[in-house]
Amino acid sequence: MIKVGIIGGAGYTGGELLRILTNHPDVHIQFVNSKSNAGNLISSVHDDLLGSDLIFSDKLIDDVDVIFTCSGHGQAIQYLDEVSIPNHIKIIDLGNDFRLHEDSKIGERTFIYGLPELQKEAIKQATNIANPGCFATAIQLGLLPLAALGEVSEVYTTGITGSTGAGQSLSSTGHFSWRANNIQAYKTLTHQHIGEIHQSLLQLKKDDNPIVNFVPWRGDFTRGIFISSQVKTKRSLEELYDIYSEYYQKHPFTHVLKSAIHLKQVVNTNNAVIQLELHAGNLVIHSAIDNLLKGASGQAVQNMNLLFGLDETIGLKLKANSF
Repeated sequence: MIKVGIIGGAGYTGGELLRILTNHPDVHIQFVNSKSNAGNLISSVHDDLLGSDLIFSDKLIDDVDVIFTCSGHGQAIQYLDEVSIPNHIKIIDLGNDFRLHEDSKIGERTFIYGLPELQKEAIKQATNIANPGCFATAIQLGLLPLAALGEVSEVYTTGITGSTGAGQSLSSTGHFSWRANNIQAYKTLTHQHIGEIHQSLLQLKKDDNPIVNFVPWRGDFTRGIFISSQVKTKRSLEELYDIYSEYYQKHPFTHVLKSAIHLKQVVNTNNAVIQLELHAGNLVIHSAIDNLLKGASGQAVQNMNLLFGLDETIGLKLKANSF
């Protein structure tokens, strides 16, 4: 059994991680850390886990194989500066502290960027994983097959995300009365995930400097991300579908479809769906994921499975909410 600890277990990603890991056949949860909820049942915060006897703790237990850090952005690096965690314990960080190459090292620990569809073999050999961002995951999955051929020099992409992407703490744009019947663009061309997208494209296309133009949107729903990316191509649609299908043949969670895709195909799953449309040399790549699963906690468990030599799908064969 893989002995697991969770830091920051009271938020959305911590709750989804607990939902997956309590049903994972090869995992035992040793502790769930939350300073503000120490001593309380986890079901007092995550009422979808009613019946679990797990209790929040404010202590770190060293008798674990892996720790998931689910705290807010910037808090994992602060935690690792303050708390001594033995080097043999693996860490999977769900924040953005270690995703970029220049930020990937702290002390003796080096974090590998954990997008399995990009570098599965490197993940298998790693000790510490920087879990990708949700928007970054959805956008990259739409671009990787072409980027691997060196055919993404500039991309125009837009995407819409549900309210859970903003985290559990309330803000003016997180209230139901603001979100209902409303959408809004935000962080236009400046979103924090652009850096990791650019880094991955550059990794695949070392002889060029790809440009990523990204406009994100806040949507009137709770879960999911839908992306539409546009690039120039000289290839036919049939040829493009062959390229995408071949690239994702060995990646069980990414599915290339010829029919129109939608969010309900992926919500509550670790799946990603991709669809292509071509008009006069303009390729539009639609991609969709659940921001809390393939965009966060599900991908973190997928990375854990790879780290420990398990089938990457274990614990993640989840049904979508189609109705």
